[in-house]
Amino acid sequence: MKRVLAVGILGIVAVALSAAGFDLSAVANDGVAKADAKGDVKAAAKKLGESSYSWTSTPKSEAAAGGQQRGFQQGPTEGKTEKDGFTCVTTKVGENTVEAALKGAKVAVKTGDGWKGASDLPQGADARRDPAANIARGLAQFKAPAAQAESLVDKVRDLKDEGEGAFSGELTEEGVKELLSFGRRPGGNAPTVADPKGSAKFWVKEGQLAKYEYKVQGKMTFGQREIDINRTTTVEIKDVGTTKVEVPEDAKKKLE
Repeated sequence: MKRVLAVGILGIVAVALSAAGFDLSAVANDGVAKADAKGDVKAAAKKLGESSYSWTSTPKSEAAAGGQQRGFQQGPTEGKTEKDGFTCVTTKVGENTVEAALKGAKVAVKTGDGWKGASDLPQGADARRDPAANIARGLAQFKAPAAQAESLVDKVRDLKDEGEGAFSGELTEEGVKELLSFGRRPGGNAPTVADPKGSAKFWVKEGQLAKYEYKVQGKMTFGQREIDINRTTTVEIKDVGTTKVEVPEDAKKKLE
């Protein structure tokens, strides 16, 4: 009789919780609700964004048939940022090393003729042959790792907690297309993307984002040109809270 009564009470509780919108499938066998993986990673990214930090972003492209990715090769990007302040990045494209400084939506790039703002650099067709102008154009949509990781989480279809601070999941098709199109939405001059596939992984340490990685694949079409892309980007965070961002005075003037 007691057992029947207990089962009946549990049934009533289950119905009440379900009616209140509580997802019973999110309850583990030990009775403890599973963690909200996306919420955990977003919170870890937000926590990182509250501090100054440095990072290294390393892209790696797998060789495509016929060497089609040669024009897209880029070296690692080193960066430093401070909350509500300046960000400095150094990146290598081919044989060229480019330094840039940012504050808000403004960008300054170091050239052979000194620091220049985005409006000082070549525009239109001439910009395609100028490494500094290309970097400035790319940085117009720049997001520091904390903000980029938070945005990346929203592009993951189903983020899973792997344990020991690791989270991973497959990217949505729309998420992959946006990443392959350099953040540009479909339309305008954005390339079209076919067969988009991708995944993302995040590592959290002591409640703070420590590293993330995303892989994107697809066939991109620019006008009549078609390129196979298979790229993995790894971003490693370091010197959280101790990073100092030093921006040359000439660069600061371009960011005023």
